[in-house]
This record gives sequence, C-alpha cells and structure tokens, in this order.
Amino acid sequence: MATCLRLRSCPAARLPPAPAARGLRPRCSAQPRRSAGGLAGLSAALLRTDRFVDGRWLPAAAAFPVHDPASGAELGLVADCGVPETRAAVRAAYEAFCSWRDVSAKERSSLLRKWYDLMIQNKDDLAKIITAESGKPLKEAQGEVVYAALFLEWFSEEARRIYGDVIRPPARDRRALVLKQPVGVAAVITPWNFPSAMITRKVGAALAAGCTVVVKPAEHTPFSALALAELANQAGIPPGVYNVIPCSRKKAKEVGEALCTDPLVSKISFTGSTATGKILLHHAAGSVKRVSMELGGHAPFIVFDSANVDQAVAGAMASKFRNSGQTCVCSNRFLVQRGIHDSFVKKFAEAIKTNLRVGNGFEERTTQGPLIDEKAVEKVEKHVSDAVSKGATIVTGGKRHQLGKNFFEPTLLSNVTRDMLCSHEETFGPLAPVIKFDTEEEAVAIANAAEVGLAGYFYSQDPAQIWRVAERLEVGMVGVNEGLISSVECPFGGVKQSGLGREGSKYGIDEYLELKYVCFGGL
Repeated sequence: MATCLRLRSCPAARLPPAPAARGLRPRCSAQPRRSAGGLAGLSAALLRTDRFVDGRWLPAAAAFPVHDPASGAELGLVADCGVPETRAAVRAAYEAFCSWRDVSAKERSSLLRKWYDLMIQNKDDLAKIITAESGKPLKEAQGEVVYAALFLEWFSEEARRIYGDVIRPPARDRRALVLKQPVGVAAVITPWNFPSAMITRKVGAALAAGCTVVVKPAEHTPFSALALAELANQAGIPPGVYNVIPCSRKKAKEVGEALCTDPLVSKISFTGSTATGKILLHHAAGSVKRVSMELGGHAPFIVFDSANVDQAVAGAMASKFRNSGQTCVCSNRFLVQRGIHDSFVKKFAEAIKTNLRVGNGFEERTTQGPLIDEKAVEKVEKHVSDAVSKGATIVTGGKRHQLGKNFFEPTLLSNVTRDMLCSHEETFGPLAPVIKFDTEEEAVAIANAAEVGLAGYFYSQDPAQIWRVAERLEVGMVGVNEGLISSVECPFGGVKQSGLGREGSKYGIDEYLELKYVCFGGL
C-alpha cells in the first residue's frame, strides 16, 4: 500500500527526482486524418493524439501511426511515449494519490457518475472511434460503449460501499478494527479488442477505491483511451488521477517494464495474452506488487445429447463470432455429443451462411469486421491448414475473404481431433472447430485438458448433469444454456493460467484495496 501521510506537508521533497527527459522536443500535435473511415465529422475534443498526464495534453518527442484495419488507411499519428514519459505519468499519479485517497467516497462516486453520463451523451462518437481503430462492427461498438459506461456507473455506486469490520477480541480492554484502504498508484495495461470497456472495468474500480491510474492502451487502439481521458477531464476528475500514455509496439516492452518496476506503482492490472502476463508478473515480482490479470482463454462449448439444438446453435453463434471471434471468452472448441452431432453441425453451418456478413464495420449490414491485423489472419490460416492436413473437413469458409488482407471467412470445421492446433491453441478469430465425443466424462476431460481456464459453455436439459458439469469445469466463468455471460454485476476472471483476481461485480473493487488491522487497547 502506498504511503502518503508523511508527504502531505512537503510532497515533492520526499519523492525521488523525476528522470531527465533527454532528447524530448516539443512538437506540434499531429491531428487525426478525419477523412479516413469513420473519424470524419467527429468532435475535435474527442480526437486526441497527445498523451494525457496530470490533467494536461502533452506532446512527445515521437509519434506512431494508427491504421484502420479494414482499409489499411492511416487514421492519425499518436504520441509515442517511452520510459521518461512513463516515469513522469507515474509521478503525477503518485502526487495526485496523496489527495485523491482522502476525497470522500460520496464525491468520488459523484465524479464517476458524471463520467458515466458523459460517455452516454457521447456514445455514438465513441463507438465510431472504436470501429475506426479496431474494425469492430458499429452495432457491436455501440454496445461496447454502453457496457463500458456501465462499469463507471456500477463502481460509482460501489465507492460508497467500502466497509470495514469491528472485531471483539478476547481481551476485554481492546477492540479490533479492520480498515480497507486504497493500494496506491495502479498501472493499467489494456488490449485492443475492447478498447473502452477494458479501461473502465479497471479504472472505475481503482478510482472508486481511492487509487490513481496510469493507463497504457494497446498500440492499435489509443484513440479510445484518449477520448475517455477527455471525458474524464470534462467530468472533473482531478489532474493526475487518470493518466494515459500511448506507445508503439516498438516501445511497449520498455514501457511495460517501467510500469512494473517503478517503486511508486503499487498495483498492476493487465488484460492480454498469457505469455505477456508472465513477463509482467516477473517484472512485478521484484517489488512484490499487487497484481490482477485477465489472460488467455480457450473456451470449450459443449453440446450434450439432451440439449435443445436450436438454442445451442444460437448460443454458439453469439459466443463464437462476436467481434469476429476476437474476444477472450469466445468459444474455441465445440465438443458435440455423437447423438446430436450431425444435426448441430448442419444447423450451425446454415446459421453461419445465413446470418453472418463480412464487411467494413461502418456498413449497416456487417456482422463480421476485419481481424485486427494480418498476423491475426495468418494464425487463423495456420490453424485451418493444420486441421485440414490432419483430416478435418471444411464445412463452410476456410480462407481469406476477398475484401482485403485482414478479412477472413467465418469458418466451420468438422472431424476435428485433439492433436490439431485449433484444439489446444487459442485461435482468436472466426474459426469454429467441432470435436465429436461419446460420454460426459470424455467431454469434461477434453475441456479441462487446457492449461488455461477463463470461460466455458455447455448446453443440456438434464438438471443433474448441469450441476455436475458446472462444478467440474476448470474455468472461472460458466455459461449454462447461454452464450453471452459478461455483465458488470458479475465477477469476471479465470483460473489456472487464465489469470489472477476478478474484475467487475462487488468483488472487483477489492483488487484495489488493502486490509489494515488496527488494535485499539487501553479501553
């Protein structure tokens, strides 16, 4: 837990000197190219390109381009922050923490609510920014903005529900108190697939608890994080409480290490791949920082013989193809019992062909936008090629879409076996491999064979089976006869190598609080 009590009389004197920003030169802020994609006509106030530190928009010595994944067009140049800018942001957050921690819960609640209100007022523009930089279909982007805003609303309410305890110890002249206090500065590192919601889910909890934050957004999607900074500023969030330091892929490693090793940072919250999470854990271990991580998944989707096939297909469509399969809780392995297998595959294929339309995210009929980059497409291609070479059958799709290099056809494979790459690696794309099984025990064993355990889904009409499987699946979240499970009121997180801690719900705020025991004697 960060300690600020001794700093109040002279905060700057106790802080280590900020590192010199050698080589930094002021530059004119690069403006987004508004003619590109959906950025045309958006409010200039929301289209920010500089870093946001201590309540100010500041340039950096360098900039990096952000591209529309659908067309490849450059959307704009954004400040490319390095270690000096990172240290400066952390220092600003630390100094702000010394006062923010003492702001009343009611006032913190009010400010978060104002931020929520501004997100809702600007939801259409925020959604267009998401679609432009991530390729997500506009309707999905609009849904994400509302979902993201709801985390601010939820934690604005939870801010006033941080309760401690009074314990009666054996000694008659003592009383024991348990206090909950903010941990300090939180470094928040977020992914590109939910560029608004992954920020507010973390930042809402942190600010409600009394922490301050430094956000490093994904290099693909910095505009969303910067737009949120503008709205936080408009809402009256004090300077230094919410800071954003975008950076290029080239600098991401050094910035991540700087955040994880800075002595003024008390907490790391990361959403991303398991491999990157392990690296950040290693860096954070040196100073034993509090860490919460939502890492990779490889969700099983099990359909038992007793399932309602039509419901299972509808759930499969929602779970697999949202954001073109680029979500951490997307179903990656479809395990279908032999008696219902052929019927499920047939109806699943029909639903894919009938209901999915690949296109630019701004086109009204589009349900499947581009993948984030060509590397993502290559991984899907690799999984399809490997499966086919080992005996899988392409039921529909199976290749790049004619629209461009980042588009891939929604693909369904049958006759998939456990030795194929798609059976034991997360695809993160529009690929649905179907594995046939015979018994419940076999299905659970296949599902639990993964090293990760974020989400799992299954369809059954057998009450006893529902209880057994729900309890035996080694995942942090289970959807029973349901393909969409995320909700601000419910805890989000995984087991095994899918991460540490939980986000959202009444439990999410605990990730940013420390328990302090106070023994009051001499009574």
